[in-house]
Amino acid sequence: MEYNNKHLVPYLSYAGLLFLLAALVTVLFLMSVLWGTAEIPIITFLDVLLGNESPTGIILLELRLPRAILALAVGASLGMSGAALQGLLRNPLAEPGLIGVSGCAALGSVIVFYTGLSVTYSFALPLGGMIGACLSVGLLYCLAGRDPSILTIILAGVAINTVAGALTILALNLAPNPFAAFEVFFWLLGSLTDRSMNHLFVALPFIVIGTCFLLSTRRGLDALTLGEDVAFSLGINIKSLQTRIVLGIALAVGASVSVAGVIGFVGLIVPHLLRPFVGYSPGYLLIPCALGGAALTLAADIVVRFATQGPELQLGVLTSLIGAPFFLVLVIKMRREGQ
Repeated sequence: MEYNNKHLVPYLSYAGLLFLLAALVTVLFLMSVLWGTAEIPIITFLDVLLGNESPTGIILLELRLPRAILALAVGASLGMSGAALQGLLRNPLAEPGLIGVSGCAALGSVIVFYTGLSVTYSFALPLGGMIGACLSVGLLYCLAGRDPSILTIILAGVAINTVAGALTILALNLAPNPFAAFEVFFWLLGSLTDRSMNHLFVALPFIVIGTCFLLSTRRGLDALTLGEDVAFSLGINIKSLQTRIVLGIALAVGASVSVAGVIGFVGLIVPHLLRPFVGYSPGYLLIPCALGGAALTLAADIVVRFATQGPELQLGVLTSLIGAPFFLVLVIKMRREGQ
């Protein structure tokens, strides 16, 4: 399906939009790496990347660089997943947690916390989250059946989310000591603090694979805007399209949650902000939303470092403070429009 450029905002082409978003991500990435309690000149950063020794090398390579890369990857996966899910469900209020992936990924990581495996094995926490995300996909299709409708997928996702939330609360309630419960609760709020290259090496391959699945649905999402019957007549396999989107979200979002906790509303906010710039084409929205999600997460992570004088504000708390009012405004707007 060919894309019609006349739907773009007149003064901004699709290539121009991508360039501006990429430039914004680059600036925010450098700010994330260079800004902190100790500001580091960009020349020093480049020297460290080239292998030259520097007193600030450890700070850059072990603390700031992994955090910045994870913020970029997590934000991109959440933004693209939100755009793909909204296109699949044709519902502008959909977001990645709708099908239960975030809840089950969080539950898997909580179980790792609860059993103490996170102390014994450094990779146990992200692996637990990804296992939980993959199990959510299996449960989704067990509940929804072999050829599920969109409504059935939504209802199955809500059921999975409810069960995962209840089990997470149960784990907190049965935590062996209040310190363990506090650690689990604090992690669930979402943060990129103290993340290392180990977290990056575990999560990044799954995020990349998941986003590749999502990118492969670009043509199908555009055809789906015309209706399932028309999309089928254009040669789109609806079942394959659903499977690739759900699997892509499971891998990308599951890996993100497993290393960063629950960071909400990125997949809801970014598609709404960027949709007018691509003529409301869900397929062409995927890459801009990946860049927009990365920019939003990087910006929010920079803000939480300087927002308070005491303990660092959790990233998931800030995105929720931004996203909750945004969600309410969308609901009111849709109600007025009679949707």
